Amino acid sequence: MTNNAEGKNLEKKESGDLIVVDRLKKYFGEKKAVDGITFRVHSGEVFGLLGPNGAGKTTTIKVLLGLLEPTEGTARVLGFDPLKDDVVMKQRLGYIAEEPLIYKSLTPFEVFEFIASVRGLDGDKVTALAKEYMESLGALEYMNQNIATLSRGNKQKVQIVSALLHDPTLLIMDDPLLGLDAKTVKVVKEIIELHVKRGGSVIFSTHIMEIAQEICDRIAIINKGIIVGIGTFEELRKQADKAGASLEDVFLRLTEQDASVTSIIAKLRESFLGKNGNV
Repeated sequence: MTNNAEGKNLEKKESGDLIVVDRLKKYFGEKKAVDGITFRVHSGEVFGLLGPNGAGKTTTIKVLLGLLEPTEGTARVLGFDPLKDDVVMKQRLGYIAEEPLIYKSLTPFEVFEFIASVRGLDGDKVTALAKEYMESLGALEYMNQNIATLSRGNKQKVQIVSALLHDPTLLIMDDPLLGLDAKTVKVVKEIIELHVKRGGSVIFSTHIMEIAQEICDRIAIINKGIIVGIGTFEELRKQADKAGASLEDVFLRLTEQDASVTSIIAKLRESFLGKNGNV
């Protein structure tokens, strides 16, 4: 639990922007995974972090979590240095990874009990809240089943619930919807909306453009370690010179993939339908 002095300090540091990234670089040898990006995440918003595979999204997230040390530049999360203040920072942060990071030898109920113990939470309240979340996600029947036996989607549901139990100020979600069915995706979107309405913020990384377009207040598009577009959806349309376009088309333009996709589609149509569009 956080003592009173720490609580006042946290309240002070959490005012304003919850994440401040300034000229951040992360190199792995000669590979420039992240090459000088700058962005801020405001209080009470869903901030999308989009990019092709290998663009630098997950590397950025790992720096924010304190799992990687920057090569250059700075990152502050809730006012803290992720490397130096990782424990106190994580008291206010929930993380949902692309691959479920949970103890597969335990049951969901045991995982939730463990989280309550480690975070100093009321066990009965955590159990009640966990059951409510699991029921809303259609997974209550698996509370006492070994996690190793669950489907990928149900493992992801357990991870989502685990990230929410301590009521974090900030949620960092790295492709959280993989393996989830349409009903569950709808519920997760509602959970995100309620989290923001209650004063929280979200970093949301995904490859599903339609969902990003629907739920994100602002979006940063990363390509080859560099931010090539940032702002609201309308601002991104202007940056891409694609008025009225979908986020998918804007994304392809800003990441310089639109011409390649057009060429690929044309070749496929010719191969399968013939030059005149006939089979």
